[in-house]
Amino acid sequence: MQTTKGKPLLPILQAVLAALLFGASAPFAKVLLGEVEPVTLAGLLYLGSGLVLLLLFAGRRLLSRQPQSEARLERPDIKWLAGAVLAGGVAASILQMFGLRGTPGATASLLLNFESVATTLIAAWVFKEHVGKRAWRAILLITLACILLSLNLSGGWGISLGALGVLGACLLWGVDNNFTRNISGKNPQVIVMIKGLAAGAFSLTLALLLGNSLPDAITTLKALLLGSLSYGLSIILFIRAMRGLGAARTSALFATAPLAGILFSFLILHESPSIFLLAALPLMALGTVLLLTEKHHHAHLHPAVIHTHAHRHDDGHHDHTHEGAVDPSTRHSHVHEHTELAHDHEHMPDIDHRHEHAK
Repeated sequence: MQTTKGKPLLPILQAVLAALLFGASAPFAKVLLGEVEPVTLAGLLYLGSGLVLLLLFAGRRLLSRQPQSEARLERPDIKWLAGAVLAGGVAASILQMFGLRGTPGATASLLLNFESVATTLIAAWVFKEHVGKRAWRAILLITLACILLSLNLSGGWGISLGALGVLGACLLWGVDNNFTRNISGKNPQVIVMIKGLAAGAFSLTLALLLGNSLPDAITTLKALLLGSLSYGLSIILFIRAMRGLGAARTSALFATAPLAGILFSFLILHESPSIFLLAALPLMALGTVLLLTEKHHHAHLHPAVIHTHAHRHDDGHHDHTHEGAVDPSTRHSHVHEHTELAHDHEHMPDIDHRHEHAK
């Protein structure tokens, strides 16, 4: 669906579905926190994502005789993956669990939107990803909606230790997202599998060292299942979306995650909606529409480069030849060379368009 002329519909759908799955994590995790210690639950959630993906990966390798369509991780990628594991998989997850224990489910879901703000600021200021005026307006509207939703004139919401824990987790996930962006061209299933297994094992080991006990089998299975969906599948979709949209725009769409969290909070935690929800929904909707209708079009230069990532030959940027015939719509991965190319078309800051822009 990603072409030089069409809209990147598939990455948009992937980002929205990732947001829905992740948004459901806060209220469901809060329910489990009644039975599991925060560090233990953090470990089980990530371990669930890693174990399920390990089984899928192993099964696919055994049953499929097709050549690998995704690029493999290489030595230069290790530093980015290790940083993502430590920042997002370990530190952020533990902070979120402690924050959830002292924060209402709906409020925690809204606070998770600050991950989008953190990711965008880091992407723009540290990694120099281009963010246009329309995208900034969309991000501002979405952020204002979340601030409005966070208000509670009765004094039930405030800057508490729980809220600070969730905000700290969002900042660390912003770091994680940008580290992951740098390896988003590699196999997302392997990235999430390694991240889940490593982060889960680390947090569970830490929990046991702290004297925490493991929950019963049923509760453990619930935590593993939640992790496989809200962390495993959600992160895979997020990585795939970043290929076509870039980190900032993917994260802005990911900002719809609080809506799913609020809905589930009302349904399973029986929390009451506030008047601010109705006031903030138009802002959230307008911000999302602005983002989805953004156009970025200018003459740009692709420098000559040799690299490896999954690609197709019908995307306007991969016209190299092979020894054998290859269907242009077939996704595959190998080392390939791009010659210098200057052209003009609508594009996003995907893995083939991370060029600099005039101020």
